[in-house]
Amino acid sequence: MCGIAGSVQAGGTVSPEVLDAQLQCLGHRGPDAAGVFSAAGGAVGQTRLAIIDLVTGDPPITNEDGFIGAALNGEIYNFRELRSELERGGHALATSGDTEVLAHLAEDADAVQLARKLDGMFAFAVWDRRRRRLLLGRDPLGKKPLYYWQGGGRLVFASEIKALLADPEVPRRLDSSAIPAFLTFGYVPTPHTFFDQIKSLPPGHVLTAQAGEPVRVQRYWSPPVPGVDGTTRLDLSPAQAAREVRGLLTDAVQRRMVADVPLGAFLSGGIDSSAVVGVMAGLSDRPVQTFTIGFEDEAGYDERRYAEAVAQRFGAEHTAFVVDPDAVELVERLVWHHDQPFGDASAVPTFLLSELTRKHVTVALCGDGGDELFAGYERFAAALAMQRWGGLPGPLRRAAPALLGTLPPAALKGRVDSLQRFATAGLGDPSDAYRGWLTFVSDSQRARMLPGGEDWAVDEWKRLWRQSEGADTLDRLLAVNLQTFLLDQLLPKMDRMSMAHGLEVRSPLLDRRLAEFALRLPPSHKLRGFSLKRVLKAAVADLLPRDIRRRRKRGFVMPLDRWFRSDLQAYLDGMLGSSGSSVRSHLVGSEVDALRAEHASGQRNHGRALWALLTLEVFLRREGW
Repeated sequence: MCGIAGSVQAGGTVSPEVLDAQLQCLGHRGPDAAGVFSAAGGAVGQTRLAIIDLVTGDPPITNEDGFIGAALNGEIYNFRELRSELERGGHALATSGDTEVLAHLAEDADAVQLARKLDGMFAFAVWDRRRRRLLLGRDPLGKKPLYYWQGGGRLVFASEIKALLADPEVPRRLDSSAIPAFLTFGYVPTPHTFFDQIKSLPPGHVLTAQAGEPVRVQRYWSPPVPGVDGTTRLDLSPAQAAREVRGLLTDAVQRRMVADVPLGAFLSGGIDSSAVVGVMAGLSDRPVQTFTIGFEDEAGYDERRYAEAVAQRFGAEHTAFVVDPDAVELVERLVWHHDQPFGDASAVPTFLLSELTRKHVTVALCGDGGDELFAGYERFAAALAMQRWGGLPGPLRRAAPALLGTLPPAALKGRVDSLQRFATAGLGDPSDAYRGWLTFVSDSQRARMLPGGEDWAVDEWKRLWRQSEGADTLDRLLAVNLQTFLLDQLLPKMDRMSMAHGLEVRSPLLDRRLAEFALRLPPSHKLRGFSLKRVLKAAVADLLPRDIRRRRKRGFVMPLDRWFRSDLQAYLDGMLGSSGSSVRSHLVGSEVDALRAEHASGQRNHGRALWALLTLEVFLRREGW
């Protein structure tokens, strides 16, 4: 795991001082070493968190002739197979790690061919001084970030935006069109960012910059959708599918247990992380180290007892951290690590869990991906119910949002606001209902806050939905979710919050082969009614206690509703309500005030929206916008 940065300069040289400044910005991602390969108008640099090959793996890494340099953020899990293939072809490798295979493969492969050979989570950069060619690539699902900027005959890239901005030629300008997109989703969808002209390389894509040719961005992988682009459905019984899932998961976990440093696992007590720990226990000759977190005085948001039960079942060495977070101090730190506002408040426990876990291990496996591949969110079932909802009389459907608004939060277990968003958006189709469930600031509230503002992100969402037209509704929802929520909310949260502490987190359930298999399974194998993740539960049924298998999906929910009416209310009012508020320069202040007042009165729970606005305010103030 590392941070990478570099640039190419047409007809010039790369400033070593600028590249050094970039790498200093990425020191938290790789605190163990740093190195640069620079030649003939191009350079790739890397900070290193040493995980494998502790002796010979420090950068810079080159091929045997020294004319190709490579930098890698992440892990290539099939590097041993690739090394053997290269050695049979006559290559002499000087290290025993994974980065070096990139430099040798690039001798004969273009960017697409190179990326397709790799199994792992990665963002790579390869500079070929003879061809004057830069190759950049990002893993299929986008686990590792990669940003870039072009201008004045230069291309600059880095793992984080702050490292791009360390180059004085990269402009620091706000893209104001990002604001409505952020209010909708709590993030800015890829490839856009809050910074004008700075882009995120999409997952499953490569970029080629070669002297005398225009920069090319090409797609090498996309999520399979049965019935689209020749993708076929797998014809397997539920029992057959469960056996295959178990085998693929076991292989994925085994590949991710390769490390020359201490390794453990996050354990929430949910199905996904419990399944990963159970498989790890079966593969390990020593107790698995597991870690979970809970809050002081927040029993309703605490999963420690479930995690402890799973840990006992597998004989794990379990550590439960209990914290009382200072959210005022943390929100500033989180925005700095994200480089942009970020609406998902579960970044707070992820940050704290990573910080505390890093004191014990350098690598942790997690359960991310189970909900995304096997339909583990209730909103998937709700969106499918929308198809039946559409058959109800129009007056009843139009009256539903207002009727839900009359119910106290306790009546529907605090889900009134989510259900209102669902019912309102559900006047359209299942895609609109699903998006409405995810929205941070509702369409109507957003329209009042940004009168006349265009939300291109909603149009992009609809474009992704249309791409899978004709496929099964659940398959379409899963494909869109992978390219939106997973890509721009779940994965950046885990990457930034873990790498803030130099902790590498690996996600076996997001293994490419497992993903390709799961996405082609019949929808009923994954979801039937409100029975979620059916095939995954069957695959690990022998591992998990029954009460864990039957637990309702919860997630790590933050008590924002209470915080913004007590501990954080004064801070929130000072940030969003003062005349010096930056948000009020971009939004209608009276509408922001109305949102705060309605939440403070207890009439509605706007905790998600207020957290998003708070991180936006912190970001805008930091940038002076």
